Amino acid sequence: MELKLLNEQGQAASNVAAPDTIFGRDYNEALIHQVVVAYQANARSGNRKQKDREEVSHTTKKPWRQKGTGRARAGMSSSPLWRGGGRIFPNSPDENFTHKVNKKMYRAGICSILSQLAREDRLSVVESLSVDAPKTKLLAQKLKGMGLESVLVITDNLDENLLLASRNLPNVLVVEPRHADPVSLVFFKKVLITKPALAKIEEMLA
Repeated sequence: MELKLLNEQGQAASNVAAPDTIFGRDYNEALIHQVVVAYQANARSGNRKQKDREEVSHTTKKPWRQKGTGRARAGMSSSPLWRGGGRIFPNSPDENFTHKVNKKMYRAGICSILSQLAREDRLSVVESLSVDAPKTKLLAQKLKGMGLESVLVITDNLDENLLLASRNLPNVLVVEPRHADPVSLVFFKKVLITKPALAKIEEMLA
């Protein structure tokens, strides 16, 4: 498998050899869906809280007598059937949303995503990417000159200048290889990998 090596103008200068075991896999939609859903679910925190019939504000007095009114029997105003009553199965803060995905499946899912990105010409390689000062304008101009608007940059050396310059760009995310998650790989239109980062990805997913 060969990936495009871009120059500073965003043109393909040459090709870079990449292993087929990582960038030449078949597209496995079911596996990618499972990995993406699991990643999003594991990022959720149990911060929802609802009250059951014991916790809502109520009185224990019977609303009306049991017989003779013609209405349905009612024992307490906290009934889930009543407006302002408690929930039958309330959400609790200790709710667990985690999905288990083993390492082999996760790595296979990442490889399948990278392979599909390479086939769709959405993945490219550069020698390096850096800016002289922590200014958003410098990085925006450099990416615009390369024809990149929505891009995930994977670099081995995440220096302070590059990190600070990318923070205010809504469609740009700069990460290290170990932080390249499946959601970001799918979300951004382009993925730009530096050559040293490509070697690290090959080592991680080998």
